[in-house]
Amino acid sequence: MAIVNDAPAILILGARSLATARRIQAALIGAEVYGLASRVEGADIPFNEFGETLRALYETGRPIIALCAAGIIIRSLSPLLQNKRAEPPVLAVAEDGSAVVPLLGGLSGVNVLAREIGEVLGTAPAITTTGEIRFGTCLINPPEGYVLRNPADGKTFIADLLAGAKMRVEGEAPWFADAKLPIDDGGTLTARITHQDVAPAAGELLFHPRNIVIGIGRGFPDLTDQIRRALGQMQLSIHSLALLMAREDDFADPYIAATAAELGLPLRFATARSAEDLALAAVPSPILSVTIEQLAIAVAETPEDITVAGRKRGRLAVVGLGPGEAAMMVPAVRREIDQAQDILGYETYVKMAGPLRPEQVIHASDNREELARARHAFELAASGRSVVIVSSGDPGIFAMAAAVMEALDDSDKPEWYGVELIVLPGVSAAMAAAARIGAPLGHDFCVISLSDNLKPWATILDRLRHAAEGDFAMAFYNPISKARPWQLGEALDLMRQYRAPETLVVLGRDVGRPREQVSHTTLGELNADMVDSRTVVIVGSSLTRAIAKPDGSAWIYTPRWYGTKPS
Repeated sequence: MAIVNDAPAILILGARSLATARRIQAALIGAEVYGLASRVEGADIPFNEFGETLRALYETGRPIIALCAAGIIIRSLSPLLQNKRAEPPVLAVAEDGSAVVPLLGGLSGVNVLAREIGEVLGTAPAITTTGEIRFGTCLINPPEGYVLRNPADGKTFIADLLAGAKMRVEGEAPWFADAKLPIDDGGTLTARITHQDVAPAAGELLFHPRNIVIGIGRGFPDLTDQIRRALGQMQLSIHSLALLMAREDDFADPYIAATAAELGLPLRFATARSAEDLALAAVPSPILSVTIEQLAIAVAETPEDITVAGRKRGRLAVVGLGPGEAAMMVPAVRREIDQAQDILGYETYVKMAGPLRPEQVIHASDNREELARARHAFELAASGRSVVIVSSGDPGIFAMAAAVMEALDDSDKPEWYGVELIVLPGVSAAMAAAARIGAPLGHDFCVISLSDNLKPWATILDRLRHAAEGDFAMAFYNPISKARPWQLGEALDLMRQYRAPETLVVLGRDVGRPREQVSHTTLGELNADMVDSRTVVIVGSSLTRAIAKPDGSAWIYTPRWYGTKPS
């Protein structure tokens, strides 16, 4: 089950609502649970002020599902309720799931969303739209495969039907068969269904079926404009475009990808060589077929007659989960994980990426199999799948982003280069630990891994020496392990040649996870027994300072100035 429009935001005000919110979230691709920070633990995104958060989401067009009283929602949004056509779906849901009430967004599918949520919760939604109740369909929100050209005329049209007017139908509207509409060949109102580019007449609702496929022979800068010109030449509506087809050789063509994005259309690739063959692969029996320059246009009789031919351009996203706390995962990463078909990563990190949908395929592997994991991900993505590789922290800091780039750099497979590859950042362990205790990395700093799996220990010592000479604050990753218990001690001995014993050191273990521990000590007091493989060690510069707190702990920070403090 998937919801169209942007990813829904599910807002909850109390811990008792979280279970219901998670049930809804599991059914809505990309949905995020927002929780009131003072009352809810474990939400994806915490917030402090309900009205402000609700209005901000509304203004960005996000579908909103709020598990609270309808009155709170209405009062919070009332200053924004000016333009009905701009409304995203807004629903109120009881905290136990016993009621689903669509409030706003009749033109953007709120009743469809309400029915899907109701199905998940086993609750009949409280739909109050008079026209939909009487006629059994929502004329201003046609089913998938059809577009209403003039939704602004829908309110008057439906009001006239409710007042006793009858309507005639011109064209094929299969969903009308199950409705209870007052259809009469002599009706004064008209529902017209056509792929022709015509203007709606008075008293008419104009529906365009998405039944046109365009085959693209090659990409070029003004491809979007040429498609518009070609459709205009054939008097075909751009609203009836359903699909763009391109050659597999053009997976990475930026003009084709940009055109699909600009027109909001799905894009498929096939082995056919000509534009005409590409179009006919999706419309085997067209009612109209024409080639104009580098474009082939094929019109199917109905949207249902379009074949899902070819394959999508695969997508590989390398994402950072942050240190482990859901609130520290950036929203873009959450959305990417939610929409992926395949999730790859070290088993511990895959578990951190949840909740996952049952149909998502998990490929968990050992933490030392980075290159094999990257190659596997490229193979999956090259087949047209949407793939995510998860890393803890930030994927570009001693993590999977570099391994993915290395696998691509070493590859001679052209299909890998056709994959849409993106890297999304995360909150790194050093950043998370530093934030917990203040700002120990507040001036110039460096990040160094003490693991010698991929670089010689002599190189590590040389880099530590140069960083110490430069008086950088330093964050040590992979500080110690069972296989190399002596290296941290040797690194600390080197540091003590350049830093005073009172130099402040921060130890951050499992930040953002249930067993989080963040503390500080000094370089003179620190020993290797205080550190394990899950600890990030931050060694301050010569200027790093402590500010005592009333509870006996301290804030640690490195000043922004260096040398003489500015007046």
